[in-house]
Amino acid sequence: MTGKKHNFRKKLFTKNRLVILNEDTFEEIFSFKLNLMNVFVVLSLGGIFLILITTFIIAFTPLREFIPGYSSSQLKKNALELAIKSDSLTTSLRKNEAYIKSIQKVLNGELEYAKFNKDSILAESEEIQETNMNASEEEIKLRDEVAKIEKESGENKANKKK
Repeated sequence: MTGKKHNFRKKLFTKNRLVILNEDTFEEIFSFKLNLMNVFVVLSLGGIFLILITTFIIAFTPLREFIPGYSSSQLKKNALELAIKSDSLTTSLRKNEAYIKSIQKVLNGELEYAKFNKDSILAESEEIQETNMNASEEEIKLRDEVAKIEKESGENKANKKK
């Protein structure tokens, strides 16, 4: 076993010469002294460098739009603008519906014309409805039950420790 490891190490660090010759004249153009370890390190670093360059090109250029899951910045901008427009249209629709209902009340005689004012109608439609935040009887009962259960479990843990 140690012989194989030693033999492998010897092959990794054995110096070899890479020579490039002119085929016609056999003149040496240039040569390198290499070993397998140097070749492995250079190829590994080259591969890592190539992967990094490719990643940066894709991440910071418009090429990323071709990757599934990425959306274009123009698409995001358009979606935001449409969301804002739809929100304002919804608000306008509510105001118009309140106005039309008030006009119908005046036409049906349910409301006097003197009390009919567009500004007051719009103010009514914009009022935020208050919600009742007080706990109901059922909620209070449930809270009491949970408190009792927690108290009992706390006492049981204290008794087990003793």
